[in-house]
Amino acid sequence: MLTTSAAFNFLDAWNAILGFQTPEHHKTIMQFLIDVLNDTPHRGLLNAFRHSGKSTVVGIFAACVLYHIPETRILILSAESGLASRMVSHIKNILENHPWCVDILPDVKKEWGRHKITIKRPIGIREPSVICQGISGNITGMRSDLIICDDVEVPNTCNTQHKRDNLRERLRELDFILSPHGTMIYIGTPHTKDTIYQIA
Repeated sequence: MLTTSAAFNFLDAWNAILGFQTPEHHKTIMQFLIDVLNDTPHRGLLNAFRHSGKSTVVGIFAACVLYHIPETRILILSAESGLASRMVSHIKNILENHPWCVDILPDVKKEWGRHKITIKRPIGIREPSVICQGISGNITGMRSDLIICDDVEVPNTCNTQHKRDNLRERLRELDFILSPHGTMIYIGTPHTKDTIYQIA
């Protein structure tokens, strides 16, 4: 379990490095993410106004989860692999520069790139600590404890009924990837009246 105080301290420490104070709505977002992680059914949908910093906070949250629960396996899924890799790069940057994370950085950065990273953690875990995919990428055989669907609905994936149906079908596959009692969080902004976020 990740406590509110631990997550807020991690968030505040990161913002202090950047020379910022934590905005109140970022604390609200972080509290929501903590609640989804800790409480059944471990499913959440985060819709927030554009440029609210929701992806920024989600990346800090993911790094915080890895710091406190290093065996966690995280999948970042976005409409395109380029979008997903931006989130991985964000998490990677936090891990490299947050002073609390020094001890979980790998001695040999074998998996430490734009698409997947692996921290120091218990042995015997096959999947990377964080890996990303576009919505059309191959996710067969993956296992994850935390799935973050970051902007899976964009004009390119939802501007026709056929695309929306395909997107919903693709997202149903995530239930077979998620570990028992795992967490799935959707973040994004609706792009159509028949948005997938109504059922996420």
